[in-house]
Amino acid sequence: MSWFKVMEQHDYEELVLCQDKASGLKAIIAIHDTTLGPALGGTRMWTYASEEAAIEDALRLSRGMTYKNAVSGLNLGGGKAVIIGDPRRDKNEAMFRAFGRYIQGLNGRYVTAEDVGTSEEDMNLIYQETDYVTGISPSYGSSGNPSPATAWGVYRGMKAAAKEAFGTDLLEGKIVAVQGVGNVAMSLCKYLYEEGARLIVTDIHKDSVKQAVDRFGATAVDPGEITGVECDIYAPCALGGTINDDTLKTLKAKVVAGCANNQLLEPRHGDILHERGIVYAPDYVINAGGVINIADELNGYNSERAWSKIGEIYTSLEKIFETSRTEGIATYIAADRLAERRIELMKNTRSTFLQQGHHALSARRLRG
Repeated sequence: MSWFKVMEQHDYEELVLCQDKASGLKAIIAIHDTTLGPALGGTRMWTYASEEAAIEDALRLSRGMTYKNAVSGLNLGGGKAVIIGDPRRDKNEAMFRAFGRYIQGLNGRYVTAEDVGTSEEDMNLIYQETDYVTGISPSYGSSGNPSPATAWGVYRGMKAAAKEAFGTDLLEGKIVAVQGVGNVAMSLCKYLYEEGARLIVTDIHKDSVKQAVDRFGATAVDPGEITGVECDIYAPCALGGTINDDTLKTLKAKVVAGCANNQLLEPRHGDILHERGIVYAPDYVINAGGVINIADELNGYNSERAWSKIGEIYTSLEKIFETSRTEGIATYIAADRLAERRIELMKNTRSTFLQQGHHALSARRLRG
């Protein structure tokens, strides 16, 4: 496979392979676009089937971060990192400190944070080697674990999607099928339970399922059954691609709204949701709460300011749903256009500025 051709297809800027034999570090940093500012995106740790799969995931996720940061109104570009390994077995201090040195070597082009398989403690280790990391412990003046912020944004976004589908954003009595109950989804379940929603949950980790059942009275099902249960809202909250040809055959929900990245296996699956009248909250819009929260650290963290901006996910989705209705396009297309317009505007502004600078320099040279 030619990675340069893959990068050229979606105009990626940089792909960095990192290894440290002593600690066992094997990592990939992908920077997609820095038009709006430095690339911000988390570090994922996962047991990938192959190195190629890890690179593909890093590239896909980094592009998603470009769109997420742009549509969220942040002055940041898109990047992502993945570490190959089992997060439950392979972590060690030297690994994350070595990774921090690689981030430092990029001199601010990429700023990391926690993601699937990494934690606040891991970010603290990275912080020993670089300042270009967010989501570290509050004792360092940071915002800490971004999971609660992500969950709050998904909850607000789910209410906006419910309003579009059912005419009201009240979730009391609604049946929500939650696929994956990790840190973010567990907090989401708490918000839903407190509003009176009925929960159906699944996860590959049985202890997480048991916790959701015990705390929120959730009904547990096997992972392969979750997309086919009778429910009002399907919330994909684990790895991506659960909206695909197979699951669409059995999906009964009227709303798809969850915290997972890359929920659509292919863009055409978003078109199928639109054709079937299922309200889809584009993943990178609804799950932006965490990145909005940690981005505030770059300005000197203020929780009230950050959480106020996270609440705007509700109105952002309202605009996307309205565009989808009035223009007759799928919601993922409406969201993409919103992000792309902002990036293109900045590119044009920079181009004009550079041209003006070039003309001014030419004029000085002529006068000389």
